[in-house]
Amino acid sequence: MNIPLLLLTPANNPTSWILIGVLVLVLFVVLVVLLKYINLYIQALLTRANIGLLEMIAMSFRKVNPATIVRARIMAVQAGLGGVDSRNLEAHNLAGGDVVRVVTALISADRADLDLDFKIATGIDLAGRDVLEAVQTCVNPKVIDCPNPASGKTEVAAVAKDGIQVLAKARITVRTNISRLVGGAMEETIIARVGEGIVTTIGSASTHKDVLENPDMISKMVLSKGLDSGTAFEIVSIDIADVDIGTNIGARLQADQAEADKRVAQAKAEERRAMAVAAEQEQSAMVMENRSKVVLAEAQVPLAMADALRSGNMGVMDLYRLKNIDADTRMRDGISGNDSKDSGPEEGE
Repeated sequence: MNIPLLLLTPANNPTSWILIGVLVLVLFVVLVVLLKYINLYIQALLTRANIGLLEMIAMSFRKVNPATIVRARIMAVQAGLGGVDSRNLEAHNLAGGDVVRVVTALISADRADLDLDFKIATGIDLAGRDVLEAVQTCVNPKVIDCPNPASGKTEVAAVAKDGIQVLAKARITVRTNISRLVGGAMEETIIARVGEGIVTTIGSASTHKDVLENPDMISKMVLSKGLDSGTAFEIVSIDIADVDIGTNIGARLQADQAEADKRVAQAKAEERRAMAVAAEQEQSAMVMENRSKVVLAEAQVPLAMADALRSGNMGVMDLYRLKNIDADTRMRDGISGNDSKDSGPEEGE
């Protein structure tokens, strides 16, 4: 049975219509597949990317974008890269990597004569690092500001031995070390280490003038410490962009110490004053106590006189003489008191 005979069969033959329907469906599917993949297949064929049509269809079933794989494979073939086949590209894409960016990084590394293979590049990409930026930084070193302006600080502050604050700003030129990119520390560690080195160098200077006269002593001292160990970068140079004078920290500390000593002295003086007041109050209490004793003793005099009169040791005349003497004494006291009062205004006048 062939197709022309089926087409000439009577219309009441159902088998012929089923075969015609299946044939039309097959032709439609083939046409759709050709329209979807023919462009990619022609590109791969013309560039010798060695990716077949059936392989592209299989990629679609494996949830892989064939256009991405074909594009990356064509780039690798045109650049003359070896070891980058479609299976490796597809595996990296299924792992969540960016195959186009990895191939672009490999091409850049190959042109710059850098030792970077596909395995290392895919590992860097899957680790979350930008492999293309890493290659570009290897070729063209980038500059990092210390401190980072994003942190809100524009200068590193340190104090020399003479107590003068020195403000410094550094620019760090770094180059990516691809071999340490996976697991190596990033820019924040470089900035922190350089800042620490600047503070240490300024703090070890005898005076702030030494730093102002020779600012490259900071960069030389910091570079000699090997601050790029354990990081993903290699420090090319450290340049001091700006050095300025801050406040006199030593004088301010001395002023604060003097103020603290003053407060301590005032507290001790207040303590001594309080002790003196307490002693004065104690003496006053003792004086009042002695006066009370005198008053008590004076109160015993009339009793003693009465007892002397009863016993005959003192006569009436003796009593009158005492009263006369007492009256004379009071009179003299009164006269002297009046004289002093009268003479007071006259002297004032």
